[in-house]
Amino acid sequence: MRVFITGASGFVGSAVVPELQRGGHQLLGLARSDAAAAKLEALGVEVHPGDLTDLDSLRRGAAGCDGVVHCAFAHEDFADRANNCRKDREAIDAMGHALAAGKALVITAGSARFTPAVLTEEELPTMATGGDRAGAEPVAFSFGDRGVRAASVRLPPSVHGDGDHAFLPMLIDIARKTGVSGYIGDGANRWPAVHRLDAARLFRIALERAPAGTRLHAIGDEGIPTRDIAAAIGRKLGVPTRSVAKDHFGWLGGFFALDTPASAALTHERFGWKPVERGLLDDLEHGSYFA
Repeated sequence: MRVFITGASGFVGSAVVPELQRGGHQLLGLARSDAAAAKLEALGVEVHPGDLTDLDSLRRGAAGCDGVVHCAFAHEDFADRANNCRKDREAIDAMGHALAAGKALVITAGSARFTPAVLTEEELPTMATGGDRAGAEPVAFSFGDRGVRAASVRLPPSVHGDGDHAFLPMLIDIARKTGVSGYIGDGANRWPAVHRLDAARLFRIALERAPAGTRLHAIGDEGIPTRDIAAAIGRKLGVPTRSVAKDHFGWLGGFFALDTPASAALTHERFGWKPVERGLLDDLEHGSYFA
């Protein structure tokens, strides 16, 4: 299959690339800079210049392929989530309109929500306010009426592994700067997580055989108490671990306060996918986060 992949040079996408190549797929990768283009060329990926706001470029990339794997997301300003999610929906809409019947569209969504019940694949994470990635799924699934086989891979708040530059490194940096590895309240609120290599395998499954309208959960750890995450960071840095106010983390506090466990039971049952890489706490202890 010839596949147009966005975010191919990013943290998750760069793990998806070799996984798709192992499946024999030919890849066309979106690159917004010379550095990204060079990285893709080194991976054996054909380069397609453009970015998420260049909708014409996205349409051209999708139109020339048998399927799309959409891993990119505008992370430049983590705090401006509503605007980032709007760009994501517009990009998906542009690529979906460029795909003919019978082609595949795999998007990335999130599993976080504001209620503590364990999220399953059959539920919506949140009622979209414009500031969460759940709003991307209805956009993608709407192309089912045109015969496009659209599926969603939901990622948890923490996707970990070598090269991570998101939530875990931010928590580690805050602990270094403040001398405290903190959690909010009693720290019983739970964060799900997945290793990037396990997530990559699920993107390939979604591309190759997920039926239209399928939600797949890339969940390795269903829900780790945030006090355990803080304790692991504190041990590695040699700083105390204790409860702190939410504003200790700045804008990240709103996310770290969530109790948002998620299950991958249906994904296991339907597709045989199971995580085989390190869990989050094991990765903090033995991975590259403190190298």
